[in-house]
Amino acid sequence: MRPMVYLDGRIVPAGEAMVSVYDHGLLYGDGVFEGIRVYHGRVFRLEQHIRRLYRSARAIMLDIPLTPSELIDATLATLRAGECTDGYIRLIVTRGVGDLGLDPGKCPKASIIIICDGISLYPAELYERGLEVITCATRRTPPTSLDPSVKSLNYLNNILAKIEVKRAGLLEGIMLNSEGYVAEATGDNVFVVSEGQLLTPPTHCGILVGVTRDAVMELARREGIEVQERVLTPVDLYAADECFLTGTAAEVIAVVKIDGRVIGDGAPGPVTKRLRVAFHALTETEGVPIYPEGAAGSSG
Repeated sequence: MRPMVYLDGRIVPAGEAMVSVYDHGLLYGDGVFEGIRVYHGRVFRLEQHIRRLYRSARAIMLDIPLTPSELIDATLATLRAGECTDGYIRLIVTRGVGDLGLDPGKCPKASIIIICDGISLYPAELYERGLEVITCATRRTPPTSLDPSVKSLNYLNNILAKIEVKRAGLLEGIMLNSEGYVAEATGDNVFVVSEGQLLTPPTHCGILVGVTRDAVMELARREGIEVQERVLTPVDLYAADECFLTGTAAEVIAVVKIDGRVIGDGAPGPVTKRLRVAFHALTETEGVPIYPEGAAGSSG
């Protein structure tokens, strides 16, 4: 695999991709993005990610200069150029080049960037052992300020929480909303298993509705596990039988200690392990093929 970048109609090696210092994505975090995984020559739930990207763009009145179909074609072309059949896509749309003022009207055209590379969010051994996390003091941006369903380039809220996590010597933390209820991790959605039910915070608690989150909820229901969106407190996490996180980069990973409290028996639980296996099985068969059937490089 060679890391490649699509930049406004051109596909170039990652080291040659450059954007203007006047791009409002750089100056103000004015833009939207998606993180997407590639497994076994297929792009996992590409259409869902593209729909969410356009939804985010509409919310901030950002016109994407390609149709969804054209954007999918550009993504697949970038993957083929880098011979990437297992990896990660960062699809970015910025407001584009403007002046040093805030006015988005000074940006005549949005800019599209598609990065195809690898990713490894957590060490492999933690998927067997589980994560230790803390509850962050930094609260999630309230929906009254910015709707969490908008996956924008402005991630300073999450970054401040991540700084807390790193200072604690850990890799992840749980963010609460302004009312003190569980929202999400700094980059992932949160689930707990309690009395045989799978519970996760509802959207009004300030979460991004994750594509992996949705997939895991679907898989749980197929497995006969009752799934509920429910307002959760930190105590609900401490008292849970199991806890795990989901995300495009994280996939499914157990949490075994929160704020010094051991969760369950201190190891990844049976439901977590079952759903992780089911998720991996799903990624082996579901997705948009990078290569047309029968084409060179096709993984079938």
